Parts: sequence; C-alpha cells; structure tokens
Amino acid sequence: MTDCVFCKIINNAIPSTKVYEDDQILAFRDIAPAAPTHILVIPKRHIASMAEITPADSALIGHIFAKIADIARDEGIADGFRIASNCGKSAGQTVFHLHFHIIGGRDLSLTIG
Repeated sequence: MTDCVFCKIINNAIPSTKVYEDDQILAFRDIAPAAPTHILVIPKRHIASMAEITPADSALIGHIFAKIADIARDEGIADGFRIASNCGKSAGQTVFHLHFHIIGGRDLSLTIG
C-alpha cells in the first residue's frame, strides 16, 4: 500500500528506531511514546486492522505475540506491560495497518473500560 506510513517504514522510506525485525514483522519505538517503553509491532504484510485477520493469519499472529513477550523481556518490562491495538476509526485507529503497542516502564494499574 503506497500511502501507508507503516508500509513506508517497512520499506525504509521513513526512518524508525528498530527494536526487532525478521522476514515477517518489524518492531520499532513509537515517536510519541505514552510511557517510557512504547514499541509498535507490525506485520510486514499489509493488513488494515484486526477486523481483516483470517484463520490463515494464525501463525503470523502467534509469531507477533511470541516476539512481543521476547521484546518485553529484552526491554526489562516483562513484569508488567500492556498490549493495545485499536480496530477501526471509532476505536481510535489512526494508521490503518495492523499494529500492536507494547506499553510499559511505568505504573499501568489503571483499568480500561
């Protein structure tokens, strides 16, 4: 997708501070962090949102969550972190490329919802 900011980051057209990368996913630091640790994890294949995930994506989603756990350990926040993913405009999704926020490094004990 040519106008997707995350696709541009994947293709190195926009710089990012990479935390992890393999042939399926990219993890990089958020440019407007909501906490001391705020990392985005995205699939390299363009999927607009969680609403577009199909059973064929099961292995990819499992891989993403396994790497999220690794990244949390590497970042020293494995004892407490939050994963967030907005799905759709009315839920606050602003970049329509599936992404997961890893947020940690401060007290996140406030409840959501």
